[in-house]
Amino acid sequence: MILNQPRSRQGREVGDKDARLSTGSDSSAAARLNWRNHPPVVSPGQERGNPFESVEVQSGKEETAYESGIAEKGNGDGLEGDNGVGVGVDGEGEGEEGKESLSWRERIRHFTWTWFTMTMATGGIANVLYSVPFRFSGLHTLGCIFFILNMVLFAFNVSMISLRFYFYPRTFKASFLHPTESLFIPAAVISFGTILINITQYGVDTAGYWLEQTMAVMYWADCGLAVAFSIGIYLIMWSTQTFTISQMTPVWIFPAYPLLIIGPHAGILAPKISNPNKALNIILSGYVIQGIGFMVSLMIYSAFLYRLMTQKLPKESMRPGMFISVGPSGFTIAGIINMGQELPHVVPKDFMGEGMGEFAGKVSMICANWMGLWLWGLALWFFFVSVGAHWSCATRGKMDFAMTWYSFVFPNTALTTATFAIAKALDGNRPIQYVGCAMAILLIIAWFMVFGMMIRAVVIRQILWPQKQEDRTEGGWKSPSIEEQRRRGVGEGMECGEDVKS
Repeated sequence: MILNQPRSRQGREVGDKDARLSTGSDSSAAARLNWRNHPPVVSPGQERGNPFESVEVQSGKEETAYESGIAEKGNGDGLEGDNGVGVGVDGEGEGEEGKESLSWRERIRHFTWTWFTMTMATGGIANVLYSVPFRFSGLHTLGCIFFILNMVLFAFNVSMISLRFYFYPRTFKASFLHPTESLFIPAAVISFGTILINITQYGVDTAGYWLEQTMAVMYWADCGLAVAFSIGIYLIMWSTQTFTISQMTPVWIFPAYPLLIIGPHAGILAPKISNPNKALNIILSGYVIQGIGFMVSLMIYSAFLYRLMTQKLPKESMRPGMFISVGPSGFTIAGIINMGQELPHVVPKDFMGEGMGEFAGKVSMICANWMGLWLWGLALWFFFVSVGAHWSCATRGKMDFAMTWYSFVFPNTALTTATFAIAKALDGNRPIQYVGCAMAILLIIAWFMVFGMMIRAVVIRQILWPQKQEDRTEGGWKSPSIEEQRRRGVGEGMECGEDVKS
């Protein structure tokens, strides 16, 4: 009988109509029973969603249907111009991605640039420990431990992402063109700059003149990298991607972050340079580049606030990225105050006019202090907004781990060092120093929690897994499934703007 065979959609509609016409007959009861027991049929249509939401893979049957060509007839993700995600629905099963297993070599394929946020946060902790005004035995040693650990983790990240590009060469270009992963490429430059800052803090006074000169040269290299990567990543985004305001998150600020650490770098390095002219050049360049980074971030701030007014808060899994909005103000405060404090000691006698050097240096220091105090309020405002946005996440426990959790740490290290800088500008204000010390303790606790959660996430496959990291399918990209990954073999990269070939 036809009722005992799999039926097409048209056949099911006819059978369903017949069943409604004879609801009292035995055949209609058999039809209803057969329909209830019929296996689910995959629909080719998929919902379009926010490309920055996490992607979950549906059942193995649905994936099989996609591979056989059913999904190619619909609006499946991976099609050109589709900024939706639509691969799964939050809360549903893991599908084949949760049932299959991958070797470590295959998991390395999903080692993305976001792993450098770990080294950003670790170096930030070392920076905070160096800035604590209340020195005691062991504090310097603890800072050195984080500094050395940061260099080890940085070498680990460089090795792992190099292996990814070596085993899967096409993923290198894909990482620069992916709508989300490309935003985090500057994290490697920021990590490099943070290491240079730590070397200046913990090494120059001990090693002597040779390291002083080396770090002066490396400072200019850091400036060049920051400007090049910031401009380059934004140009790639503006040339290859199309975003809407509903997709906006503070992660859009991230390509400007390499510029934002130049000011703090200059403020820390200049006092350690023995030649006043070289120190002045470092401070002037620090003000220029810091100004670029902050003004670009400020313009993106407006888009973020507009997005919050029109689209509500981001999805729970994306809310840690809201702390990125704290960083621009925080780094700018630390940079301009530290540079301003050093200016009176390095300006020549006729700086900005005959006999005006001393006066110009003091006025510049005062202006820097007031500007820092002004921006400190802005940083605190964004901090409290970001904390409040996580209240519902904390009460409902609806956050899966992602490497963006290091946003709990790194931007707030900027706020902490900014707090210490404000206290310094106000002649060592004790209450503000106490607040900064409390923040430093909380940051260290947060770092250990996030680091532990990261290890747990690797074990339970929340990261380093298909569709779990920033190389996932979205915005016209199709990331291959486990079976496709194995079928294509080593050397196959992500598909850009094309359907997956079976």
